[in-house]
Amino acid sequence: MTANEDQEMELEALRSIYEGDECFKEISPVSFQFRVGELEDSKAFILDITWPETYPETAPQISLEAFFNNRISAETKQLILAKLEEQVEANLGAAMMYTLFEWAKENQETLMENHKSIVTAVTLTSNSEVSEPATAAKKKEKKEQLTKAQKRRMINKTDHKGELPRGWNWVDVIKVGVF
Repeated sequence: MTANEDQEMELEALRSIYEGDECFKEISPVSFQFRVGELEDSKAFILDITWPETYPETAPQISLEAFFNNRISAETKQLILAKLEEQVEANLGAAMMYTLFEWAKENQETLMENHKSIVTAVTLTSNSEVSEPATAAKKKEKKEQLTKAQKRRMINKTDHKGELPRGWNWVDVIKVGVF
């Protein structure tokens, strides 16, 4: 079998295994993204994997440069890549994508145990800029909206100057007498 046939077979297998799985994304027939962990999980990360022409005889290119991974420190990224390289070396010459993805899922906790979220100054600035106008908008009171029928009734009660007629709020006094 040629490397190209191996790639086609592995690609077919990956498509059938991960069909409908939101963690797996096929960028092209030789490039994939796999999210390890849930979206809300602070220890989740995305693996970008690209196959060279001679894959699986040569190692795939693995990257953690996705925007999703910006909050992960460089040391943690290096650790993850080093551990994945060990797995690649052990599986060289065979279809390894499924093995790598499942290994990363199983070992997510140990790979991310030293993870500390990185918060960039840009993120803080943009959050404060967004939150200030939002709070100012909330403070403005909302003007009561009237329906057409309510407006019509108001107009019908008033004279041509927009004033209510004299005595509109007077109470009729009725003398109730006992006979």
